[in-house]
Amino acid sequence: MSQDIDFDRYDRIRPIRWTGDALELLDQRKLPFEVDYVRCADSDEVAAAIHALTVRGAPAIGISAAWGVVLATRDVQADSGAQALPLLEPAMQRLNAARPTAVNLAWALARMRRVLASAGADWREVLAREAQAISDEDLAANRHMGALGAALIAPGSGVMTHCNTGSLATAGFGTALGVIRAGVAQGRIGKVYAGETRPWLQGARLTSWELQQDGIAPTLVADAAAAHLMKTGAVQWVVVGADRICANGDTANKIGTYQLAISARHHGAKFMVVAPSSTVDMDTPSGEAIEIEERDPGEMFAIGGVRTAAHDIVAWNPVFDVTPHELIDAIVTEKGVIERPDAAAMRAAFGG
Repeated sequence: MSQDIDFDRYDRIRPIRWTGDALELLDQRKLPFEVDYVRCADSDEVAAAIHALTVRGAPAIGISAAWGVVLATRDVQADSGAQALPLLEPAMQRLNAARPTAVNLAWALARMRRVLASAGADWREVLAREAQAISDEDLAANRHMGALGAALIAPGSGVMTHCNTGSLATAGFGTALGVIRAGVAQGRIGKVYAGETRPWLQGARLTSWELQQDGIAPTLVADAAAAHLMKTGAVQWVVVGADRICANGDTANKIGTYQLAISARHHGAKFMVVAPSSTVDMDTPSGEAIEIEERDPGEMFAIGGVRTAAHDIVAWNPVFDVTPHELIDAIVTEKGVIERPDAAAMRAAFGG
């Protein structure tokens, strides 16, 4: 079905640019009012950008980390990849520590280690080619997933999404937002609702802006209004991304996803998770084993630098929650669609 999609029309944004001597990252903290790229000249600057949410979204984090390894090679003198590997390991560990929950980060670094270990004198070129391959493969996978996921949606449906899973979070086109782009292009989606996604407001700041760039008019919804919206019958599918998918189909995603899955099941809407196979972690048996990242509680106290909370209070700020597989109707990866995911279905699709 991908032949029906005008990718040039619905895929205009690139958050990651490799210049040959630096990595340029679209600063997502400044969107939607300022489009500015941050230049990273070494691997620690890439790690800092990942941690600070300059770049975000599991696939984009993995791609950025791969280019961070390429930047780290400039400080290393070695005659082969095997010699370079232990010298690059500290930089890779710092990159890995920047965002521990997103499995794509560790996955991308593992790919870089693997090709490096067998590389010869051209090990620097080998790493650069691998980083570019990770990016190219992600874009191709997203376009394929868009077509697969859109095929599940009946024409004229209302769809709700959460956080940002589009071009800003990937090499391009997006995961869950790629399904929405494909669905709009094919006339399957009549209305798009974007949850605001507190406390960083990725839905309000990023998803709404990104859809506008492609001529798609989203309706912004307060996180607290999602269940009420579903009660009206306006939503037939909730389509979200993932930062980690476990061996039993449990899925970690942006905080607030779990409550959307509960509301969708209660109101008869379906729930779709869209992510590349690199997000699948068959070594993690269930969501109970996922390390849930917590960020500075201070992020809860203000919006856009303006304090909204009383002084001298405490806050709890988990970044992710886990949606149990029983609440997921379909997991879509570039390898295919897994309906009603469980441990057996995941093994059949991914082995392990």
